[in-house]
Amino acid sequence: MPLAEVAPPPAEPAPSGRSFAFVRRHPALAAIPRVALTELPTPVRPLTLPGVGPGALFVKCDDRTSAVYGGNKPRKLEYVLAAARARGARRLVTTGGIGTHHGLATARFGRLLDMRTTIVVVPQPPTPHVRAQLRALLAAGAELRPARGVVAAAGQVIRAFARATARGERPFWVSTGGSSPIGTVGFVSAAFELAEQIAAGELPAPAEIHLPLGSGGTLAGLVLGARLAGLRARVVGVLVTDILPPGPRRLARLANATLALLRRHDPSLPDVRVAPSDFAIERAQLGTGYGAPTASGEAALALARGAGLALEATYTAKCLAAVLERIRSGATAGPILFWNTYSSAPLPASAGSEAALPRAIQRWIGS
Repeated sequence: MPLAEVAPPPAEPAPSGRSFAFVRRHPALAAIPRVALTELPTPVRPLTLPGVGPGALFVKCDDRTSAVYGGNKPRKLEYVLAAARARGARRLVTTGGIGTHHGLATARFGRLLDMRTTIVVVPQPPTPHVRAQLRALLAAGAELRPARGVVAAAGQVIRAFARATARGERPFWVSTGGSSPIGTVGFVSAAFELAEQIAAGELPAPAEIHLPLGSGGTLAGLVLGARLAGLRARVVGVLVTDILPPGPRRLARLANATLALLRRHDPSLPDVRVAPSDFAIERAQLGTGYGAPTASGEAALALARGAGLALEATYTAKCLAAVLERIRSGATAGPILFWNTYSSAPLPASAGSEAALPRAIQRWIGS
């Protein structure tokens, strides 16, 4: 669906927010500002793959969160962009790799809300998927600012804020991956959504939930949300980045900051402190680094494709590879839920030209 054909989200917190499972359990949380970007709940279904027994594997189809851009990002951006709009922002500033899914989601949804996006990008292997993402970023009107590493990226962010402030755009910082306390609220809500689907018999209670671990907000939100919603599943983050990878202490701080935010709106929420030991991180699928394909990931990608499930090599294929290894080794006694964080929404047909990319990015991708 072309971006121009998508209706802008409502100007006020969406009344449909009351249909959120965590708002049904805790009505005071409806007061948290939100713009309606998602179509929830996303489905759950069995995932039948070679070598996996019946009932051993299910998938949470977050690829279908939005027709504009799906995956895990819209759940976070509903809250992040509501906060940006409340502050009168006209320019969003964020960071990511050159194939950033988060950056593309931010640019596409920000454009619907009359906010432009600057993304400070760092190199990653220029796979065909990454090059398609870059063209889609141009089509979404994103301003791309290349930086060779973390220190250079910090300088570019400061300059982006200075330029936007001078233009009167009221810039707003969007944490990498949307992984701030307000963004993480989206995945606390997702855990309550899953709890309702289990209660309705749409899937059995999983023994484990596996999802890619990049910036950490999705994992922190699900771990906290599982505690609040009464889910007993072990939530496992499959590490896919070596660029400032989040560790258990950092994830616990994010989860507890999110809980503090929620309790300011509803003090009746249990004060369930999250500890670093609550985070399970699988590190064996990273390979040589962020964005670098692996043999196990490519094999998982092919198996998923045969089952009608579209994944990509940077995040979701590595996560599914970890899930398959866990099942085949007999290390788990119950069903696993694979949380698909990749968008299945089609990229724009009229994407931008690589010739319009900054010269540094053209050199990185060999264009």
